[in-house]
Amino acid sequence: MANSQVWCQEESVKNKTWFVRLLLAVFFGIVQIISDAIYWFIYRNKEKTQLPAIEDPILLESATSLAKKIRTQKITSEEVVSVFINRIKAVNPIINCVVDNRFQLALKEAQKADKLIQSGEKDEETLELETPFLGVPFTIKDCFSVAGLHYTSGLVKRKDLIGQFDSDVVALMKKAGAIMLAITNVPELCMWWESLNNVYGRSRNPYDTNRTVGGSSGGEAGLLASGGSPFGIGSDIGGSIRLPAFFNGIFGHKPTSGIVSNHEQQPVAGKVLQTYLVTGPMSRFCSDLLPMYRILAADNTKKLKLDEKVSLSKIRYFYVEHFGKNPILSRVHPDLKEAQRKVVRHIEKTYNVPVQKMKFPKLYHAMEMWSVKMTAAGNPPFVAELAMGKGQISLIAEFLKYCVGQCEHTLFALAMGLLEKLCPPSTHPLSVKMIEMCDELKKELQELLGDDGVLLVPPHPTASFYHNQSLTRPFDFAYVAIFNILGFPITQVPLGLGSWGVPLGVQVIGNLRNDHLTLAVAAELERAFGGWVSPSPISC
Repeated sequence: MANSQVWCQEESVKNKTWFVRLLLAVFFGIVQIISDAIYWFIYRNKEKTQLPAIEDPILLESATSLAKKIRTQKITSEEVVSVFINRIKAVNPIINCVVDNRFQLALKEAQKADKLIQSGEKDEETLELETPFLGVPFTIKDCFSVAGLHYTSGLVKRKDLIGQFDSDVVALMKKAGAIMLAITNVPELCMWWESLNNVYGRSRNPYDTNRTVGGSSGGEAGLLASGGSPFGIGSDIGGSIRLPAFFNGIFGHKPTSGIVSNHEQQPVAGKVLQTYLVTGPMSRFCSDLLPMYRILAADNTKKLKLDEKVSLSKIRYFYVEHFGKNPILSRVHPDLKEAQRKVVRHIEKTYNVPVQKMKFPKLYHAMEMWSVKMTAAGNPPFVAELAMGKGQISLIAEFLKYCVGQCEHTLFALAMGLLEKLCPPSTHPLSVKMIEMCDELKKELQELLGDDGVLLVPPHPTASFYHNQSLTRPFDFAYVAIFNILGFPITQVPLGLGSWGVPLGVQVIGNLRNDHLTLAVAAELERAFGGWVSPSPISC
């Protein structure tokens, strides 16, 4: 009798779960169909603004190549900095990615670098060893402190704040000889995947200005893709390096958790969130990621195996096509499935090794796991962050103010605040279950990957979508976010353009501290598939 009652209870729970999933599937299916139709109607006749042509070959060089040419006096740092300043001035009125700059100071620093090289005080070998990026300009997103530049993180309450000193990663790049050029746009407090705020406005995708650059390192990725900077720095707590890198067709590396300093960026991540938040390199060229990573990792490079030679034929390869038929997630677009299959076929044919298709049922709950782990981390709630720690904003009041155009916050920020409030507390049975599931998933992946495995995963169900469309598919970033709470290193790799005319790509995931494997595979995929595709005509 008791067994019969237990069975009936279990069946009742299953039926309720099935019914809830059905309702969610119907709801989100209708929302996506309607939103796709609405956005198609809005943008069907809206012209894309073409970026100016790339007319100087310097804009087509990697940062590593530029550094070598500057050291060997084939070009000057002043020339390089001037070319990128001019490029920013040409493209930024279209894409709105740069929000503050130090152009004049950068030119003076470039002249100083040129004088040092020309003086002969240090030979080429010493210059390369001590200052590997001497004279090369770089950019960074507007959530890191840069001395003398605005430090807003996209929040209106911070619009007049100026950085008083350099964050750790900026200081490390300067020590390596690189020249800080400009800061780039972000979502409000970096907590959405479209780069729009009420301080600087919206950034636009260089491949299609009707579409998003992503977030939160969206301004950085858009600028890099446009040829406005040789390389840059992003940060990532829910895919904020990888998603913009994907949407803008460049390379981005999410390091192993705890390797690169996150010091002096807004919003401040507490102790637990520090293990989810990472800072890493972004570039159009894969060859820049490893040398830049060495600089950013500083003394923590000894915890990695960056000097270890990688044999691509001895790596074990796996791939995941999707996270299951979760009703809150969009289906993976055929373009992305085919791009991933091309990668699989290339690896199998070139290296004569199998690429095994995997299914991890726990990834079905990726969004729930990330949300619960973020909520349980102990940071102040997002509505308190929006108030700069002076109490909390009222979501109801702010929504009403938004409706009459009097709200200083974006609809995205209000939506994030609402989603956070809907997440159950860490003591709730569902939260406890999700935390346990996350730990189990991490263990499964670690056992699978070992020290010689990589996993290929789509970075998002679709390529870059239209502006504001993320509000109708708010959980699709689960494809990148889940790996922040797992801590694994990931390199985002561009794979050409899809049927929408915007970039495709894939995430290459390795086990903890196996960044060298993901970077090596990324370099091979760049060689095989061409890497970055210019969104501008090239006339040089």
